[in-house]
Amino acid sequence: MVTRLSDGIVQPRQQTDGTVRYPVPRALLSLVELAEPTYYSQASQKSEWHQAMTEEINALLKNNTWTLVPSSPSQNAVGCKWVFRIKKKSDGSIERQLDVKNAFLHGILKEDVFMVQPPGFVDPSQPHHVCKLNKALYGLKQAPHAWFHRMSTFLLSVGFTQSIADPSLFIYRHGPHIIYFLLYVDDIVVTRSNDHLLQSFIQCLGRGFDIKDLGPLHYFLGLQVTRHQHGLHLNQLKYAHDILSKNDLLLSKPTSTPMSAKSNLSSTAGSLLEHPTTFRELVGSLQYLTITRPDIAFAVNMVSQFMSQPRVPHLIAAKRILRYAKGTLGHGLLFTSQRQPVTLSAYSDADWAGCPTTRRSTSGYLVFLGSNLISWCSKKQPTVARSSAESEYRYLAHACADTMWLGYLLYELGTNIQFPVLLHCDNLSTIYMASNPIFHACTKTHRT
Repeated sequence: MVTRLSDGIVQPRQQTDGTVRYPVPRALLSLVELAEPTYYSQASQKSEWHQAMTEEINALLKNNTWTLVPSSPSQNAVGCKWVFRIKKKSDGSIERQLDVKNAFLHGILKEDVFMVQPPGFVDPSQPHHVCKLNKALYGLKQAPHAWFHRMSTFLLSVGFTQSIADPSLFIYRHGPHIIYFLLYVDDIVVTRSNDHLLQSFIQCLGRGFDIKDLGPLHYFLGLQVTRHQHGLHLNQLKYAHDILSKNDLLLSKPTSTPMSAKSNLSSTAGSLLEHPTTFRELVGSLQYLTITRPDIAFAVNMVSQFMSQPRVPHLIAAKRILRYAKGTLGHGLLFTSQRQPVTLSAYSDADWAGCPTTRRSTSGYLVFLGSNLISWCSKKQPTVARSSAESEYRYLAHACADTMWLGYLLYELGTNIQFPVLLHCDNLSTIYMASNPIFHACTKTHRT
């Protein structure tokens, strides 16, 4: 048999980042028109975007967001630009192009802030005037604080109390009934023990703010909520699908594990990426995906350690996590009802000097409320541990702190917890250290 090698035909090996690119079908080319414009000049050519901008300007003027004043050299007017976003539902269909019920319009500014007039909507009778902002707008550093202060002040005035464990949580108690109000920027989740009390509160809230009731919770901050007969199922199916589409991996072959068992990523092996921003965006997206996917938390933590100088093996490892997510798109968290009192327990583990470069340990813990997983973490330790007992003990302390915070939060929510809280660890030396303070002296000179 004659082979190319025997004839002296040798081709150099080419490094690849694992990307598989496929031609775009003609049926999908029409979807390019739905892309979000970057500049005002692009959006002004589309009637849909021009109508959305007109509605936004009308909402700003209706809410007395600014007042036109003559410009002067002493003013430091900030710039103004349009940001275009297509808001979609969990199934991918377009919900609306622009939410004119702008939450930040309710935040009253205490400082004097001047802004140039919006592009395309300059007052022709006063073209050289500037906008003196009366209320906050997106992009101002004062905007989140002003909006949160306005909403929290209103909630406290109607009888809510602010949670000490979580400042974004507000609780209202009326006899045996209760309302939980969770605020994240301009997104709100409300739950209750009495429907009539909730409707009365929503009507009261509508008199003070221009809100839109979206009904039962189905989609929130990229999280999809599905109700089952046994409880609630949370996943990020659409979010994971969008990441796969953005990185051209929708048609890739899935993998059974998020990373190789023999994976040993290094900060020096492999060539540097020409475009490191792509890797950083991918890893940042994967970090948000771990909100409902604890099974990829360790792998994401591994690739997150190379954000400063990413190399080709790091990008391949990150895309392997995506290929694993493609085969497990429906995975998520299932929360079932628990009989009170419920147990709060944590499991902690750590390696010792697992990083070949820095010799630092990687640790992790899981916290369960009954049979429901509610908190987890996988992270490299900031310092070098001199023994396996020391590395295990450090994250056992972190797990203990997390359970203490969760215990106080659950107490504010009215949950009856069974004490003591259980902490599970598989290192005998660590267990001895936790149960006997005198044993701490032995850890200074001995290794386990």
